[in-house]
Amino acid sequence: MNQRTIQVAALESEAIYIFREVVAQFEKPVLLFSGGKDSITLVRLAQKAFFPAKIPFPLMHIDTGHNFPETVAFRDKLVNELGVALIVRNVQDNIDNGRVKEETGRYASRNMLQTETLLDAIEEFGFDACIGGARRDEEKARAKERIFSVRDDFGQWDERNQRPEVFDMLNGRIDLGQNVRVFPISNWTELDVWSYIQKEKIEIPSIYFAHKRKTFIRDGMIWSAADAVVYRDKEEAVVERMVRFRTVGDMSCTAAVLSDAVDIKKVVEEIRDSSISERGARIDDKRSEAAMEKRKQQGYF
Repeated sequence: MNQRTIQVAALESEAIYIFREVVAQFEKPVLLFSGGKDSITLVRLAQKAFFPAKIPFPLMHIDTGHNFPETVAFRDKLVNELGVALIVRNVQDNIDNGRVKEETGRYASRNMLQTETLLDAIEEFGFDACIGGARRDEEKARAKERIFSVRDDFGQWDERNQRPEVFDMLNGRIDLGQNVRVFPISNWTELDVWSYIQKEKIEIPSIYFAHKRKTFIRDGMIWSAADAVVYRDKEEAVVERMVRFRTVGDMSCTAAVLSDAVDIKKVVEEIRDSSISERGARIDDKRSEAAMEKRKQQGYF
């Protein structure tokens, strides 16, 4: 057994322990599901944590309406196969009722608008623990999070007021109105996730593998030209390229990378050799030095 296999096995054990602690300590947890590789990995870990019983909480997707079609189709296929409950709440509804205002222009994105819809859904269902796939290696604001990260009764996060987590002690005590965001794969890296997907033979959306796609270049990044929700200037020429996506957010803010990685083995090799973070392809993280931290303070996952 090599070092990578040992490391992934240890991370799996930690994540399963966290899942079981969530169910033991909270009354109404939910798993936030996007159809991306991290949330798919969470589903597999939850299956293992509670086998042979079914996953004892629903999945919830905050749908911006600008998701890649491949991930939405995969979401529906997965929940169908597993027989788990899926809750979908749509950002479009809050746009239509005037609660949030849609951005316009070449860098417009609905990513910021997810916060209001997420907080509404937490209140609607009374969830006290929201499980998500954020990892500390992704972005420096996420590196500040605890595994059990408390949000106040306004859904906000205070990075200066967090509980210590000594060894494996996870404190789930919360006051009325508070809820907790839980990060079972917080200590994983992108390579750990892909190694686990490879080991477990987990099915993932085709968008993660290299494929021919109509694209255009802006600011040195490769954008999908397959849908009108991605703003494109007339002079930005569309060219078919062999690309894949390392991270899956909205089409309007997630760039592709040139790749010939058509299977898991090649993806793992590519990630191992990469010197650029996966979040380097997310334009919403580049708005300011503290963009993610500000969103998290407002209630973003």
